[in-house]
Amino acid sequence: MLTYRGNPHSGGQGVYVRHLSRELVALGHDVEVFSGQPYPELDAGVRLTKLPGLDLFSEPNPFRTPALRELRTLPDWVEFAGMRTGGFSEALAFSLRAAWALRRRRGDFDLVHDNQGLGYGMLTLGLPVLTTVHHPIAIDLELKLAVTSGDERRGVLRWHRFLRMQHRVARRLPAILSVSEASRRSIAERMGVDSAGIDVVPISADTRVFRPRPEIARVPGRLVTTASADEPLKGLAHLLTALPKLDGAELVVVGKPKPDSLTSQLVTGLGASVRFVSGLGDNELAELVASAEIACVPSLFEGFSLPAAEAMACGTPLVVTSGGALPEVVGDAALIVPPGDPDALADALTRLLNDAELRARLSAAGLVRAAALSWRRTAEETANHYRRLLGQTEGALAC
Repeated sequence: MLTYRGNPHSGGQGVYVRHLSRELVALGHDVEVFSGQPYPELDAGVRLTKLPGLDLFSEPNPFRTPALRELRTLPDWVEFAGMRTGGFSEALAFSLRAAWALRRRRGDFDLVHDNQGLGYGMLTLGLPVLTTVHHPIAIDLELKLAVTSGDERRGVLRWHRFLRMQHRVARRLPAILSVSEASRRSIAERMGVDSAGIDVVPISADTRVFRPRPEIARVPGRLVTTASADEPLKGLAHLLTALPKLDGAELVVVGKPKPDSLTSQLVTGLGASVRFVSGLGDNELAELVASAEIACVPSLFEGFSLPAAEAMACGTPLVVTSGGALPEVVGDAALIVPPGDPDALADALTRLLNDAELRARLSAAGLVRAAALSWRRTAEETANHYRRLLGQTEGALAC
């Protein structure tokens, strides 16, 4: 399994790698994760092979200039040159490192499962390759371009040059998994992939941690939302715009605002009604979600939404938008409003804050939906796609 950024605090892809690899091992499979920095958190039985890169975008020194002695290989130069020209070349550089490592160990593995890296190196492995695409990053690009202009807009376009590579690689791979029907449709539309070659395998909250916690009292008026990436896609600006219309509400945002961002501007003047928390462990996050009267997912698009699944697993009522897969994930366990509409968000949140019976009904419905999802089921369905890919490959070789 390949992940160029595997840490769960780097986003949902890191969560995916951790839980899927654990459950595959529990089913009897042998799994080795190849990762660049920041490295993943893995459970017992899953091996980790580190493929360190230059890590040029990390704090405390993002966009640093590496010393000449660090530029030892072609992938190092690819990573450095991409950064210096304003692009994100980490995925390409990682794929080249992974290809070199895997070609030397080709006999150790039956197949490779790429986690939305989609670098050109994936086409040179000499092994069957399957990839998971959580959602097309072209959607993120479109939303960023809608709120930028001038030099900033040109910078956004340079940064996203890697999308051309990802789309080309996706079209050449024999099998693609996605996590929802909405994401499947978007991959076909935005990446030019034949929808017949995309299969949906839903994911899940970690219900060992995200579960009802009757010992934790819900804080009156507390709302919680997750915006680990302060990006337009997450719709946080619309929720912050809605917040002043909610009497006595406290919003807790899991994440950190970017300096000089729209989020930072909107927070000014909201005072104690909003606070940001970051660096939470899984148990701390679950306790926070369980303490809220409402969880809100204001995203403009979601390929799945782990925060929605985690809230349902905790029995926390939801207000979400209709962006992407959210209606598909939450069903009857949430109030659903149009994306990008602060007034609709405010109305739904106010209604739910003032209606204890409705909160109880949505909580119960969420627990039922969360119980239908599990990482074991995700692993079982994923393994079935591995077998199908291997059968197709063996048939091709036989011919």
